[in-house]
Amino acid sequence: MERKRDEATIEKLKQLRMKLMSENISHARVAAFQLSWLQEDGMAVLQEALFGNYSQTTKRAAAYGMRSMRGRMKKVAVEVLEKGVAHQDRSTSEISKTSLGLMRGEITIKPPKRRPKSGGGGKHRSKRAVRSIPSQPNGNSKSYHSKPTSNRRHQ
Repeated sequence: MERKRDEATIEKLKQLRMKLMSENISHARVAAFQLSWLQEDGMAVLQEALFGNYSQTTKRAAAYGMRSMRGRMKKVAVEVLEKGVAHQDRSTSEISKTSLGLMRGEITIKPPKRRPKSGGGGKHRSKRAVRSIPSQPNGNSKSYHSKPTSNRRHQ
């Protein structure tokens, strides 16, 4: 059952398709996520990007869009990624395998470890020296004076 698409929908799909083909992975992933909300229309564009003759960046973004599918389209996305595992193109196969592993929880991505800033060794050192407070007044009016203690609160 083919549904009628209006001009605005067709134009939006064209724009998202162009963004998906971007070499900037951030822009491509945003477009893929937006396509994931467009159900069948978005799936068709993502599937074309995954199986077509496109860059690895585009294929990775398309796999991300399929992982982002929700509802009834999630099952379809899993089926498409399973077909991608058996695909003849090595990059499509690897990307599909990784995406399925992420969806199923078999693979977890660890955030990159932060490297310590260079210069100054491993320990953090304070720029200010810690000074002790003298226990005996030294004649300076600003020196430390202990407060008299009294058991009485108010007279």
